[in-house]
Formats: sequence, structure tokens, C-alpha cells
Amino acid sequence: MKDLIGYCGLDCEKCDTYIATVNDDQVLREKTAKLWAELNNAPILPEHINCGGCRVNGAKTVFCENMCEIRKCALEKGVSTCGDCPELETCHTVGAILENNPSALENLKG
Repeated sequence: MKDLIGYCGLDCEKCDTYIATVNDDQVLREKTAKLWAELNNAPILPEHINCGGCRVNGAKTVFCENMCEIRKCALEKGVSTCGDCPELETCHTVGAILENNPSALENLKG
């Protein structure tokens, strides 16, 4: 599995935050911050939009670094992704991601 698949199975290379970071795209940072602030009802600013991938060393968004329950769980269990967890099929923590993103489950099982 490639390093830029998140703990949840989402492909970090397709994430606007990752794209804005690797391309140093301030317009995309601003657009993403605005959207995420609205979706999460939180004060997310463009300077918060920096991430090199949730399973690699380097920058992470505040959400991914400190608030993502999926990432916290995987780190606590010592699994490289949720795909390595025996509870994957019944897990409520990652369940919403997998329901809304069938490709995430494929990434985890792939």
C-alpha cells in the first residue's frame, strides 16, 4: 500500500489540502479553509491548510494531527491502516468514511 493512503483509506494525493501543500497553492488553501470551516463550523484558516499525508512525517492539518478519531485509533492500536484492524467491517469510527467513499475500502483491502 502506498504511503499516501490515509489510515481511513482515503487517498491523500487527492485531498485539496495535500495538493495545496505540495503545489504551494494559496488560492486552493483559501478555498479549502473556507469550505472546511463551513463544514465543521470551526475557525479554519488558510494557514491551517498544510499537510503532507497523515501516515508520513511532516506537516498535518490541526484536525488530522489532533482531532481525527480514526488516526488516533489506528495509532493506539499500532496498525498501519484501518485495513490491518480486525474490526474494520464493524467499526463505527471509520464506517462513515467507508460508506461515503467506496474507493477508501478498496484502498484498505488492496
